[in-house]
Amino acid sequence: MDRMKCLIVEDDRSLNKGIALTLSRSGLTILQAYDLAEADAIFSAHKIDLIILDINLPDGSGLDYCERVRRASQVPVIFLTANDMEPDIVLGFELGGDDYITKPFSLMVLRARVMAVLKRTAARSEDYYMAGALSFNFSRMEFYKQDEQLILSKTEQKLLRLLVANPGQILHRQQLMDKVWSQDAEFVDENALTVAIKRLRAKLEDNPSAPRIIKTVYGLGYMWAGEPDL
Repeated sequence: MDRMKCLIVEDDRSLNKGIALTLSRSGLTILQAYDLAEADAIFSAHKIDLIILDINLPDGSGLDYCERVRRASQVPVIFLTANDMEPDIVLGFELGGDDYITKPFSLMVLRARVMAVLKRTAARSEDYYMAGALSFNFSRMEFYKQDEQLILSKTEQKLLRLLVANPGQILHRQQLMDKVWSQDAEFVDENALTVAIKRLRAKLEDNPSAPRIIKTVYGLGYMWAGEPDL
């Protein structure tokens, strides 16, 4: 079962490892390459969702590699390099880079910028949601909290999709019941919604008894507050 895959192309092994550890905590699958030949092999064998790309690599230029990638794919590319001159940065964007980060840098800032690029990409599809430790792929029915895959019933999936599609909005109990149990709503006890929310919270929340992701709006219904990005 696949989560979003990030390919790190960086020949500094300790830096590559540090980036991988930081991003893996955000629910991403990390693939690592230390030169362009390895990057090519990995990119050909996997569906990559984002590339973090050094420019000065042992067997060539990351700029040239990005240009080659752009001929066949719109996968987001974030340059990560010591080349901090304005012409280098401009060229990086002109060749199709989505972001350009110069060394030295903060791993947490890198993480935030990676997540921002992935969210912009995912926004093109209503089938994907990612924030904080949570990542959901509704078309593939794959749901993760950090490295843990969550098993959701069909009812829980439908309810979750409604909630994440309306962040910050109060969804009334009857509204949720009508949409989740649309075919047999007349036979559904109102307690079924309470039970389904309780089960979702048990799987998503760090502390289900004090929920901060799925909020109760007393007397009305529920609201998706979601996970913070940082």
